[in-house]
Amino acid sequence: MVPVNYFAVVLAAVSSMIVGSLWYMPAGFGSLWMKLAKVKPDRSKMTPSMMLWMYGSVFVASLFTAYVLAHVTYLSNQYFQTTYMQAAVASAFWLWIGFTAARIYVHDTFEERRKMLTLLNLAHELVTVVVMAVVIGLMHP
Repeated sequence: MVPVNYFAVVLAAVSSMIVGSLWYMPAGFGSLWMKLAKVKPDRSKMTPSMMLWMYGSVFVASLFTAYVLAHVTYLSNQYFQTTYMQAAVASAFWLWIGFTAARIYVHDTFEERRKMLTLLNLAHELVTVVVMAVVIGLMHP
């Protein structure tokens, strides 16, 4: 059984919501992202239940990501005998490049998305998992 700090997983998931909010706010990269992704800023047509579903499901996805990161971090720490923080950040990077970055690149290439949009989303995902890793690294089991 791999020990996982569930409180750290929840905090890491919350951190991803914070990073996303800051990253995609208009003062951050939000305006550029909306332009590149052709997203309309008018959310007035969204009902409260639609908003709850959208943010709730994104939070659940973040919980899964944080749990997997915590799980792999523990295994990496045990195998490489590094500090827990080093294992967390290294695991985040390798999981990001091998799964998130590679898969987003493949999809965006075939969907003919703008390269700048791909880079913007990849950078956001990297920052997100590194912040999650720091939270997990600080709160090892």
